[in-house]
Amino acid sequence: MPLVPFSEYPGRHERHFRRKLDNPLFPRPVLDWGEDELLEVQRRDHEELMAFLQSLRALVQRAVQLKPNEETQVILDLKAELEKHYEQACGLADQQEGNKQAIRQLVEVIMNTIRRNAAGDALAEQELAEEELARNTHFELLEQALVADLLHPDSLIEPDELAVVLLTEDETQVLAAWKLFDGEQQQLLLQQMRAVLKENDVSDNALGRRLELFVES
Repeated sequence: MPLVPFSEYPGRHERHFRRKLDNPLFPRPVLDWGEDELLEVQRRDHEELMAFLQSLRALVQRAVQLKPNEETQVILDLKAELEKHYEQACGLADQQEGNKQAIRQLVEVIMNTIRRNAAGDALAEQELAEEELARNTHFELLEQALVADLLHPDSLIEPDELAVVLLTEDETQVLAAWKLFDGEQQQLLLQQMRAVLKENDVSDNALGRRLELFVES
């Protein structure tokens, strides 16, 4: 039995490693694993965290150096980068609440500037309100690590693993992730999940109820 403990707040590499541990439903489960395998995924998560912190510091410095009369496009580009970093933070190892709060505050400062520039323009004000609602909804979904893992540009969840992940991950996680897919994609995923259960001759009632949960959602 490996002596290296699992992380209390794992990153995406360790999370996916743990999903596959002794899980026969996965196309490529992790079997007969040892310390080296766990240490490797933890190392990757640590490297990703360090790279993120360096990038975030540079981004905050850019925000601090904004001029009072900065060009609109420069401000919008910075906001987009901050939102991207928020998405990244939600999938990282360790507790990231402090970094996420800092990013949210910077985004709000930028949005206040944009709102002042749009004051009196009813259409622009409406579009900004709709954008804020969409951003808040997106950030709320990202509180579930599975959502962040799926949205990562280099997601570790392979297409042929997605059905298994949705069947076996925590219910709160998968219900949030389910919202990422449109109706056609959901129907395809339901077919794939049924196929996984049939191919593996699974009669687990809990997994069967998971399918019903998706149909009802």
